[in-house]
Amino acid sequence: MIKVAKFGGSSCASAEQFKKVRDIVRADPDRRYVVVSAAGKRDDDDNKITDLLLLANAHIEYHVDSSALLSDIEARFEEIASELGLKFPVAKKFDEFASCIKSLSPEYVVSRGEWFTAQLMAEYLEMPFLDAADVMIFHHDGTVDMERTATAIRDAATRLGSFVLPGFYGTTVDGQIKLFQRGGGDISGAIVARCLDAGVYENWTDVSGFLAADPRIVDDPRTIHRITFDEMRELSYMGASVLQEEAIFPVREVGIPIQIKNTNAPDKRGTTIRETAEERTREHLITGIAGKRDFTVVHIQRAHMSNEIGFVRRALTIFERYGVSIEHIPTGVDSFSVVVHGADVRDTIYGIVNDLRQELKPDSINVVDDLALISVVGRNIGWRPGTAGRIFAAIGEEGVNIRMITQDSQEISIILGVANDDFEKAIRIIYERFVADEMVEMR
Repeated sequence: MIKVAKFGGSSCASAEQFKKVRDIVRADPDRRYVVVSAAGKRDDDDNKITDLLLLANAHIEYHVDSSALLSDIEARFEEIASELGLKFPVAKKFDEFASCIKSLSPEYVVSRGEWFTAQLMAEYLEMPFLDAADVMIFHHDGTVDMERTATAIRDAATRLGSFVLPGFYGTTVDGQIKLFQRGGGDISGAIVARCLDAGVYENWTDVSGFLAADPRIVDDPRTIHRITFDEMRELSYMGASVLQEEAIFPVREVGIPIQIKNTNAPDKRGTTIRETAEERTREHLITGIAGKRDFTVVHIQRAHMSNEIGFVRRALTIFERYGVSIEHIPTGVDSFSVVVHGADVRDTIYGIVNDLRQELKPDSINVVDDLALISVVGRNIGWRPGTAGRIFAAIGEEGVNIRMITQDSQEISIILGVANDDFEKAIRIIYERFVADEMVEMR
């Protein structure tokens, strides 16, 4: 079975982390194809190489001397090479890069973080280096040309037998370096896994998988060992993410599971993401809980609204006019609410409300600020009667007022709206009553 292993920036941050990567790769002969991000932070006070290169671009744009900054970046790579006894000519190659940096595109400059990291990793793993610019092909519209990319990656795999590929970038059809969005190294790894028909796509990072709740809110939350793609999307959208969201699509479409693993604790089970959950006799009711603060709700009411064709559409057109993305639309017979990020309407809410009044002639409009949304996600929620009622009752018993309720059409998540001040309390209540207590019962 082919395993494509993607190592994030924290896994490539230092010589010590390089050693961990080598141990992981050598522990399984199926790990023949490795994708790496640029060297990340060594500690909380450190900087990611990608951030430093972005800063170097800014220096160049505003005609500020970037030589000291570039020297710091070069020193990071020199340190790794020196400690590991690598022969790759970092100084020579970096000097060549730095000497012409002003004539290079910003995307080319930023991509060198991955390029240098992958060069060093390839030598250390004793595997061929494969430049992403040679195999990861973009259309002019910024989307990946999967047909040409797949052909190039398969040909390289056949020719080389194994490789280390820098993530995050590729090239357009006319030879210009093109970056994925931030975190795009995960996407690069997923594309390689898809093109090689891998049995699993391993994403190695600095955490042991998805957690059932934010550890800043809940003490020592349970690790989610098995999760579906749909559940992961729900949790990731609410901020519980260890994986670039777009990375799931290349592998999901062809049925390749993703495994999230910890480079610093490789023996831990991690999280496996697949299309459907494996059949088990016992399943957790709630897979995970995630949420965000600072939403604004615009509540619109009008008698006989449900009989008026296009009423909701006209309202949404007004939000679109102001460039506001809609998060949720809870509805009633004669009313509905539009939930948006508070920051998105901070400067336009009065204009939006005025247009709604003039164009829709509603009976009333109420605006509620400082709302937090909590998503309770679980593939078994829809199969266990009374789950929603039990959750609402548990929160109400603790004095938390639920301001909004909505449920997705797949019945794998329940979204609750509470005041910002009740956000953390509500999450702790749900976790303690429906996750922690269940864990005790299942032992």
